[in-house]
Amino acid sequence: MEYVLAITGASGIAYGVDILKKLPSKKVLILSKGAIDVGKYEMKGGLTERVLKGYADEYYDEDDFGAPVASGSHRYDAFIIAPASMNTIGKIASGISDNLVTRVASISLKERRKLVIVFREMPLSTIHLRNLLALSEAGAYILPASPGFYHGPKGLGDLYGFVTSRVLDIVGVENDLIRRWGE
Repeated sequence: MEYVLAITGASGIAYGVDILKKLPSKKVLILSKGAIDVGKYEMKGGLTERVLKGYADEYYDEDDFGAPVASGSHRYDAFIIAPASMNTIGKIASGISDNLVTRVASISLKERRKLVIVFREMPLSTIHLRNLLALSEAGAYILPASPGFYHGPKGLGDLYGFVTSRVLDIVGVENDLIRRWGE
């Protein structure tokens, strides 16, 4: 199994980091320039490329169109964008493939592979909603980073874990990150 994860410059970098840590190998990471900038503000202790690369088996910059994942002939099981900026979502919904993140998303849609988009924007404009609907209609899984509370979260890690659990469920990774409804 191979999982590709992109972290873009939307708020909610911790969701992407949590997913990256909990995905089984083989993990391929793509970081946008915006992710590094936002991570400096959101992640206490400093989120650096070096730290994130340590959680991945392979790492590529968003400008690396020579990366194996930039080709439709490269096999991977799922592509997750967490968090996904509305800029990235708009480009994907419009068919724009101007960086490695949007290129891999385009491949995922055309090859009918799992594409999971975790966004954390609010409020949503009509344009945002239309872009998300277009991606859903094209086959993407749309997950707002909206944690549940029925599992009795005791801290931020539990809230991230709720969203991570849902992402892992969609890509077929068994997990026990949360107490499930009725358990």
